[in-house]
Amino acid sequence: MTAIYIDADACPVRDEVYRVAERVGLEVFVVSNGSRPIRPTGNPRIQMIIVAEGADAADDWIAERITPADICVTNDIPLASRCLKKQARALAANGKLWTENNIGNALAGREVGKYLRETGVNTGGPPPFSKADRSRFLNALDALVQAALRGAKA
Repeated sequence: MTAIYIDADACPVRDEVYRVAERVGLEVFVVSNGSRPIRPTGNPRIQMIIVAEGADAADDWIAERITPADICVTNDIPLASRCLKKQARALAANGKLWTENNIGNALAGREVGKYLRETGVNTGGPPPFSKADRSRFLNALDALVQAALRGAKA
């Protein structure tokens, strides 16, 4: 059975995931270290999981449980990579589908950015989240859910 895992602390599309999951009857795990308050939905298929504080506690929880039938919603590139290694699907909040073909470059770019920041270069950060990002996310999530339910690789 397909489930959706949300790396929830900084996720701007939780409500969109809830709507899609409700429409098709999927279970959702909203995983957080509790650093930001997230209101429970009241839907028994949507479970709030609070993990211990720590840099990768939520990532570890998701990576240990995700299966090839599942989808992870995350902007965290290393977590997306871990999910792909388990043959699961991974999607960023802006609608970018993480794949075996693009995750290596994303990981490398992340390391370059980290190095530049450590040397004092202002890298500017990501662009603001937009309505177009939200729309792309919804379209991509719908496609991933349908592929997961068919058992196909996206």
